[in-house]
Amino acid sequence: MPVEIGREIVNVLLGAAAAAPDREICGLLFGSAGRIDRAQVAENVAARPQDTFEIDPRALFAALRAERAGGPRLIGHYHSHPNGSAEPSARDIAAAEPGKYWLIIADGTARLWLAGVRRFTEVQMIVNQDRASDG
Repeated sequence: MPVEIGREIVNVLLGAAAAAPDREICGLLFGSAGRIDRAQVAENVAARPQDTFEIDPRALFAALRAERAGGPRLIGHYHSHPNGSAEPSARDIAAAEPGKYWLIIADGTARLWLAGVRRFTEVQMIVNQDRASDG
């Protein structure tokens, strides 16, 4: 099933990745199964941010608490591959939570993936004009 995302969100994420060519950027995606409504920046707290990412646990736990309290639904994550492609790496596959979206940015492009058990399936993104970002 295709997933809608706003052009503004995509542009903000592409810009953030381009502005950080020496490290992976990362954050959270909110929305529903068919729509990404919002992207929220999170600090990359990985020991080696130049080639891996770890979303700041404080941001992740805050998002999960808000979701449980009736807030926006956390549907996935985004991150960049500054020296790779917009395809999941072996590290991504090992860390993926099945059922979550992963938006991967590399080389000026963004591609969306749905995590399964030890695999990802690419999902078509339909870019619209009407979604927001906390980029």
